[in-house]
Order: sequence, then C-alpha cells, then structure tokens
Amino acid sequence: MLLNILFAVLGAALVLFGADKLTDSSVAIARRFSMSEMMIGLTIVAFGTSLPELVVSLTASIEGVPAMSVANIVGSNVFNTLAIVGCTALVGTIAIPHSTIVKDIPFVLLASVVLFALAMDSLLGAGTDILDRGDGVALLAFFTIFMFSTLKLAEGGVVVPEQPTDNTSAEPQKPLLYSILFLIIGLAALIGGGELFVDGASGIAKALGVSDAVIGLTLVAGGTSLPELATSVIAARKGQSGIAIGNVIGSNLFNIFWILGLCSVIRPLPVMGLTVVDFAMLILSSVLFWLFSRTRHRITRGEGFALLAVYVAYLTWLIMNAGA
Repeated sequence: MLLNILFAVLGAALVLFGADKLTDSSVAIARRFSMSEMMIGLTIVAFGTSLPELVVSLTASIEGVPAMSVANIVGSNVFNTLAIVGCTALVGTIAIPHSTIVKDIPFVLLASVVLFALAMDSLLGAGTDILDRGDGVALLAFFTIFMFSTLKLAEGGVVVPEQPTDNTSAEPQKPLLYSILFLIIGLAALIGGGELFVDGASGIAKALGVSDAVIGLTLVAGGTSLPELATSVIAARKGQSGIAIGNVIGSNLFNIFWILGLCSVIRPLPVMGLTVVDFAMLILSSVLFWLFSRTRHRITRGEGFALLAVYVAYLTWLIMNAGA
C-alpha cells in the first residue's frame, strides 16, 4: 500500500512538472512560427498528451484484449470534455475563438457520432458490436481530413499569434532547440508520471477491495487523461486558454480517429462492456461543450461547474452499475 501511495504521489508530481514545461515550450514554439496557441494545442500538445491512451489501447489490442481499447477511449473522451474543460473553466473563464466554435468543436461532435454509428452494430440489426478493419480505415480517413484542414489553415496564414499575457512579453525569446528540448522533457514527464499514477492508484484501489470493472471505467480512463488535465489547467493558469482548449479538442479527435482507427486496423476491436448510455454520454458531453462555447464565445466558471456536475453524475451511475 505504501509503495502504491508513493507511486501515485510521484506520478502526480511528474505530471505537473511535465505539464508546466510542455506549456511553456509549446507557447514559445507557437510564437516563433507565428502559429496561434489554439493551433499548437490542437496538434503538438494534443498528440503528446494522447500518447498514454495510444500506449494503453495499442498494447491491449496487440496483446489480445482489444475490448479495453474502445472503453479506454470512450471513458477518456468523456473525462476530457466534462472533467477537464470543467476544471479548466473553474480556474478562469475560457475564451473560445469563433473558428473553433464553427469548425473544431463540431468535428469533435461528429467524431462521437461516427464512433457510435460504427461501434454499435447491434442497434442496426447487424450482429456483433465490433470495430472492424473497414471501420478503422474510415476513422483514419476522418483523421486525415481533420489534419489536412488544420494544417492548411495554419499554412494559409489565417491564424495569428495570440497576445502574450502577464509579463511574458518582457521575457527574451529562447533558442528553438531549447524549447524543443523542454517540450520533449515535458512530454516524457507527462507520460511517465501518468503511468506511475495509474499503477499506484490502481494498486490502492485493489488493496481497498474496489473491483476491476470500476478501476477500468474510472482510474484507467481518468489516469490516461491526467496529462491532458494537468496541461489544460496549468495553461489556463498561465493565461494560455488557446492551448488549454485546443489540447482537449485535439486529444478527443486523436483518440477516436487516430488511435481507434489504428488499433482496429491492426486487430478488430469488440465493443464489450459499453452500453448505449456510455455512447450517449460521449455525444452529450460534446453537445454541452459546443453549446456552452456558443454563449458569448467563452465557457464561464458556472458552465464549468455544470460540466463537472454531469461528469460526477455519470461516474456515480458507472459505479452503481459496475456489478450489474
């Protein structure tokens, strides 16, 4: 028990350290290349913080337990949209650019609906619920479209650098290699710390008699999303709302289109242990995210609290029905 507690504490500390370095380095790189913080959050930061989900889902698929892949992604995306956006909004009101409201967030909603349509074959009378290789190719095609449109937008010069906040404008610009080095260090600390935290927290839960089902539905999904949580909250505290919200949007799209697409191409993924309620919550979380963003182009503390309340209600339902 003491060793598990040590792992959990050390993992959390590494995640916080990594998130801090990742945020600062990402902002520096974004400004050097005249990219907006939202753009860097949608791409580099989102890719890095999604690596734990990739490792868990890909390993599960290769080692013959592919059912965990889909559950991990669905749980992580619900956590990202409700818990992370909620916590980030409690730190401070999140400004949402108009282009994000009309393009990026609807794409997150589309990803949730597409996954539901491809995964729940039994609702259409098609037999077993499974993501086959054809579904994987479709998901990867959507990912290609998203990345092409995002990079095309950056290449076209549509986005501009966001204004520095606090005293960052007074800081001398650091060398590019310095920023890249600390970006890598931050990512490594995030991934390693997230893995330590999941191992420690799972060990504590098992020692307390919590079932494997509850651990998988809560700690694994939340633990692999810990890098996103730390990165978004710390970015918000630093006034970098573009990275905070871009990280969540990008991670959700990477998770569904890229990770599940790749895993299901490698090996078909049976959708076991997930219900219509889980997919409904995935879609509902995206709808709430989009609707709240449309209110004056920002997500307030009150709306953040509402998102957290919905997640707590869902978590309560999961725990109460874990043994069913």
